Amino acid sequence: MSKPLNLVFLWHMHQPDYRDYSTGDFVLPWVYLHATKDYSDMAYHLEQHPKMKAVVNFVPILLDQLEDYEQQFATGQIRDPLLRLLVREDLDEVSDDERLLVLESCFRSNQDKMVAPYPSYRRLFDLFKMLEGSGRVALSYLSGQYLADLLVWYHLAWFGESVRREHDVLIQMMTKDENFTYEDRKLIFDLIGKVVSGIIPRYRKLAESGQIEISATPHYHPLAPLLLDFNSARECEPGSSLPQATSYPGGKSRVQAHIASTLKSHRARFGVTPHGIWPAEGAVSTSLIEVLAGQECRWVASGEGVLANSLRKAGDLPERSKYLYRPYRLQGAANSVSCFFRDDRLSDLIGFEYSSWNGKDAADNFVKQLEEIAAHAGDDETPLVGVILDGENAWEYYPYNGYHFLNDLYTALEAHTGIRTTTYSEYLDACEVPKAKGFAREGKLPGLVAGSWVYGTFSTWIGSPDKNHAWDLLCMAKQSYDMVMAAGRLSQTEKELAERQLSSCESSDWFWWFGDYNPSDAVGSFDRLYRYNLMQIYRLLKLPVPANLNFPISQGGGAAEGGGTMRRGS
Repeated sequence: MSKPLNLVFLWHMHQPDYRDYSTGDFVLPWVYLHATKDYSDMAYHLEQHPKMKAVVNFVPILLDQLEDYEQQFATGQIRDPLLRLLVREDLDEVSDDERLLVLESCFRSNQDKMVAPYPSYRRLFDLFKMLEGSGRVALSYLSGQYLADLLVWYHLAWFGESVRREHDVLIQMMTKDENFTYEDRKLIFDLIGKVVSGIIPRYRKLAESGQIEISATPHYHPLAPLLLDFNSARECEPGSSLPQATSYPGGKSRVQAHIASTLKSHRARFGVTPHGIWPAEGAVSTSLIEVLAGQECRWVASGEGVLANSLRKAGDLPERSKYLYRPYRLQGAANSVSCFFRDDRLSDLIGFEYSSWNGKDAADNFVKQLEEIAAHAGDDETPLVGVILDGENAWEYYPYNGYHFLNDLYTALEAHTGIRTTTYSEYLDACEVPKAKGFAREGKLPGLVAGSWVYGTFSTWIGSPDKNHAWDLLCMAKQSYDMVMAAGRLSQTEKELAERQLSSCESSDWFWWFGDYNPSDAVGSFDRLYRYNLMQIYRLLKLPVPANLNFPISQGGGAAEGGGTMRRGS
């Protein structure tokens, strides 16, 4: 029998806020699409494997949007343009812009796994590519029936494998293949509403049964260490370039506001206060852990690189197997918070490598990797392995949305006599039992070297000219916000609207998109969206919009047309 090992999966669920607050419309459809495909499938696999335990991390801004969609379906007031078109009775009467929206949106899928397997969907794509180079006039020859078939196939491809296996209507539509009617499209629309509305209740039920722990992230997914101190970027990269602004105005109070809002959101949706926090992008600093300690946070998790940098600074970096697989506590004001760290290699195998493997082979390989970790542990210590990654982004690269891999993996882990899946809070509870055995010794750190789960640094969000300029524009807006709030010129409702707009602009996702590692059309799209959202802050504050917000931030991609997605790996 293999030596024992404790295993925690943390599946991180996040989509940024895609709403235009001035109209209520959704700019992009990724929330409801990931709900029908990934959030539904991930819940299904846990429901089918009741002995599997895991942490599921929900960012409140994602939950806000899921509930927004639920309300739309309940009232019939649809604020997503693509969903509105899905149930438009006469698609021959669409405007040029609506036609372009369908054509630009409905091929944004993984070509190998979500388009090519379906000959009819592929034919629609080939016809589009044949006409695309001839401009809008040529595309106008595509009929309403073409648009209907494209809308249906796009949404069929975005249903999770578990949903397909549970709802015969999807098999019927895929068998029909083409010439979809309005009634067909309405059936698809209604199923989307049913699946989306069931997401939060399904995870709540899993949490109430004790099978999962639901953790949280500060509400709008801000890069909290940078809000607290731009200079924290230099702890891991001393030569990092910083914005012209010396600091983000009132950064600590903003971090506290995001955390307070998260706690309120979590209690309202799940009936309890979250014990654990996965900070946006696993970005941590000693200052942030101290803030979380003040909010009675029990545990926090981050990336392996942060731990390695922190141990190196403390003068003690043993071999990886001797330091990674245990919890840590910091000295001082942050001592009440347990810190856990991600196994980058194992997490990235799931996120980036196993998609090209046979599902059973990948599952067996993963289990073997765990057995090797256990074998290298000391006789008096049971390792704690943390596997942390996005719960939505990897699966579109897998055959059948990862269905066979996850089923094989969970089946193998349930049957394994040495591997025990658990949650971080359950692990800490067990450690506190007098004379508890079978756990890793807790490590001690004088402090953390600030960093994230990406390279152990903040370089993905700060340091380049475009990213720094984006921060400076946000700092200017925040200064104006503080000035107007201090003057007391706004009503309570106006204050709340301005604060919500500011919170959305503080999201880390905006800064992630500025960089030459992203496609220029995606950079250009989010450049415009970011500046538009900053403009809205000034409008809500009843101030003139600065002229510099009319000019692209990114010189490499800011002028490009087109859209992009926030779908990305860890």
